Amino acid sequence: SIFTSAVSPAAERIRFILGEEDDSPAPPQLFTELDELLAIDGQEMEWKETARWIKFEEKVEQGGERWSKPHVATLSLHSLFELRTCIEKGSIMLDMEASSLPQVVEMIVDNQIETGLLKPELKDKVTYTLLRKHRHQTKKSNLRSLADIGKTVSSASRMFSNPDNGSPAMAHRNLTSTSLNDISDKPEKDQLKNKFMKKLPRDAEASNVLVGEVDFLEGPFIAFVRLQQAVMLGALTEVPVPTRFLFILLGPKGKAKSYHEIGRAIATLMSDEVFHDIAYKAKDRQDLIAGIDEFLDEVIVLPPGEWDPAIRIEPPKSLPSSDKRKNMYSGGENLQMNGDTPHDGGHGSGGHGDCEELQRTGRFCGGLIKDIKRKAPFFASDFYDALNIQALSAILFIYLATVTNAITFGGLLGDATENMQGVLESFLGTAVTGAIFCLFAGQPLTILSSTGPVLVFERLLFNFSKDNDFDYLEFRLWIGLWSAFQCLVLVATDASFLVKYFTRFTEEGFSSLISFIFIYDAFKKMIKLADHYPINSEFKVDYITHYSCACEPADPVNSSLLNRTAVQLADELLYSPAEMSNSTIDWSSLTTKDCLKYGGQLVGNNCDYVPDITLMSFILFFGTYTCSMALKKFKTSRYFPTT
Repeated sequence: SIFTSAVSPAAERIRFILGEEDDSPAPPQLFTELDELLAIDGQEMEWKETARWIKFEEKVEQGGERWSKPHVATLSLHSLFELRTCIEKGSIMLDMEASSLPQVVEMIVDNQIETGLLKPELKDKVTYTLLRKHRHQTKKSNLRSLADIGKTVSSASRMFSNPDNGSPAMAHRNLTSTSLNDISDKPEKDQLKNKFMKKLPRDAEASNVLVGEVDFLEGPFIAFVRLQQAVMLGALTEVPVPTRFLFILLGPKGKAKSYHEIGRAIATLMSDEVFHDIAYKAKDRQDLIAGIDEFLDEVIVLPPGEWDPAIRIEPPKSLPSSDKRKNMYSGGENLQMNGDTPHDGGHGSGGHGDCEELQRTGRFCGGLIKDIKRKAPFFASDFYDALNIQALSAILFIYLATVTNAITFGGLLGDATENMQGVLESFLGTAVTGAIFCLFAGQPLTILSSTGPVLVFERLLFNFSKDNDFDYLEFRLWIGLWSAFQCLVLVATDASFLVKYFTRFTEEGFSSLISFIFIYDAFKKMIKLADHYPINSEFKVDYITHYSCACEPADPVNSSLLNRTAVQLADELLYSPAEMSNSTIDWSSLTTKDCLKYGGQLVGNNCDYVPDITLMSFILFFGTYTCSMALKKFKTSRYFPTT
């Protein structure tokens, strides 16, 4: 608030929570699932999964057949304030020791009764409700067998209509025989087969949010639970991951939408990296409230009537790092609250930040020595970590990308340098330099290949060498040695720190240059084809019998054949000396090139015929472009699932 001190008590509390040195590993990734209490087939109430979060929200689409695309969760400000009130007034149970869902539910209900938040006579009904079956989106159909429906309905009617239920022993026996039949301690087959598990890291934990309306409560039943150890709670979660957090909200009829929005609010908070850390480290209720206050400080409100809440905001291509928010509290300096952003003192840093790698040491080879010390412990593991089946697809992808590049640029280099550098040289150079870079660049993922500017440089260098009678390959060697010497000087003087002043403009400038070079080359080749092989527009198939072209000798007096010896002609035209002895030749067997070379002349109306190479080339040119653009758009179309 503007009426209090610059640093609020909540900010101080968060700084204490996040800044506390702890030897324990970083909190694992959370999978959050929102289940709502709904009537299935008009018969009974069951917990139905309606949304899930890893980083972004996915909803079950209307009709309940498929998941929506991941999108940024948009929350109402009112739901966040109501959630804050729920945390203030509900049961907060941190580091609960429990090993099963019935045990967790029993401890929550007992705590509510002890604190006067729940009437003792409602214990059985609340327990029965919380232990209902959970129906996840992985299941193909909501239809069940008549025997299953009959069993559940009859057990529920016995539970609430049998007069013997007054005794605690009888109530416990009924709970065991009815509601506990609908849950299991082990994951179901649908959970184990769920392909969504591939999106979660191995150490992921679950946060379950249960909200719903019931007709036997007069006030809300609220509980936030953190288990001391993550526990598999049977079929509670869509995927077979252990549950660490549980948020429960049951309330009177008529406020289902509010309960739903509060459930979305806590689920979104659990997927927020800062609140996620606070939830793991919180020691009491006030820590959680401080986490909500921090989230509210960062929230941006959109005015009603100026945007459509039904529009889903797609996730950004590059996620902004939450380190800035965390460091603001853990660092203890320049602490800002209520939406203020710390002043950035950098000048044109280009987004690189003041990381250790880009700081100038001022010593000879100081940066290189620090790089070696920093990388040495991980040098070997960078290589043997790749010996995993999960890395195979990435290895094949990189290999194919490098090979195709080497072939493409090798062919272009061969054309530009009269095959002094061709496909084989490009292959060998890529392989040798790639291996050396992987070993000495500090990481194995340095991928090398030719690019457009290199091709232009080689073409200009070859032409320059040709014009000035230089040996191209020798000249190229000296240029490589000179470039290597310059790189050593830059390393020795820590010049790499200048990278932090570069912006994306440099990268995009080179990308534009490469694009223009290849577009220009493509059109240049097409124009050259059109010049050498013009389209024969006057050719008619019906007149093919009229077309002919023959090679005939020129005037014998002027013929160049008379000035050549029989042996020369035999060598050049592969005729035997016997055939050449009388200075005679089969002119009809000569090619067009040889006919003109030895003084013959082409006679006929089809001598200027050129096959439609240009037309076919233009068809391939535009056909390839059309196919590539269509496939690019096809990837984002609605045909086929992601797989």
